[in-house]
Amino acid sequence: MFLEQYLKYLQYEKRYSQHTLIAYKKDLSQYYQFLKSSENEILTANHHTIRSWMVNLMDENIDARSINRKISALRSFYKFLIKENFLTENPVIKVQTPKVAKKLPTFIPDEKLNSLLDSENSFSDDFSGLRDKMVIELLFGTGIRLSELLNLTINSVKAQERTIKVLGKRNKERIVPVNQSLFSLIENYNLEKNKQEFSNNSNLLIVTNTGAAAYPKLIYRLVQKYLSTISTLDKKSPHVLRHSFATSLLNKGADINAIKELLGHSNLAATQVYTHNSIERLKSIYKQAHPKA
Repeated sequence: MFLEQYLKYLQYEKRYSQHTLIAYKKDLSQYYQFLKSSENEILTANHHTIRSWMVNLMDENIDARSINRKISALRSFYKFLIKENFLTENPVIKVQTPKVAKKLPTFIPDEKLNSLLDSENSFSDDFSGLRDKMVIELLFGTGIRLSELLNLTINSVKAQERTIKVLGKRNKERIVPVNQSLFSLIENYNLEKNKQEFSNNSNLLIVTNTGAAAYPKLIYRLVQKYLSTISTLDKKSPHVLRHSFATSLLNKGADINAIKELLGHSNLAATQVYTHNSIERLKSIYKQAHPKA
């Protein structure tokens, strides 16, 4: 009962995305299962109970980052129960979460991505090839998230301003500029899309070869396919292109607050992680160039 009420609160009042709702439901359902197995109840569980759950997760080889995410979801859930007067104290407050080793964002250097996008042999000259190139260019050229990419419509592209309107997390809209080459690519893609005369006539910008709405696995597959030709990184995902976008801007001197707005981050701390890559690059240049290094 409590979990259903909470998920409705997140959906209708907090306006969380469907992806976030699924993640919260999964994490909190796991907690409920643990409470049932240990003969505890949601309203009587204390910080000792939550610590036991953490130990149980560690025994299952769940990494620290995932555990912290689950505890964060639980903390928010208990706040909701206090708000609704089911509880007076949040038991998660007394719980110390495991430390997470800092992980630098994985990115692909500009020159490799440029070689992929500038080569005449990288993409086929049919509809799917044009779409695939536009997807890679959009992810690298704007830094948008996978979910934001899939939600783009034809009307999201503003021709006169040469921008795209992006619907981000918690339904927050932001405007992202589009360079001339990418804008031309989008125009050519739309012309080719119209020639296909798809029966469903989708208003979504990115569609499958049959005109249906694109889906996450399709984007993952095509990103992995093309990035495999230029990179040996283990991780080749749409988010790597987002990291590459941010790292490229920072390395070229862009203001970090501007990058924050372009990425749609709610706070600067999320953006500052990219400064570590920039510092490492400066150290590398210093070691190579300075006679005393």
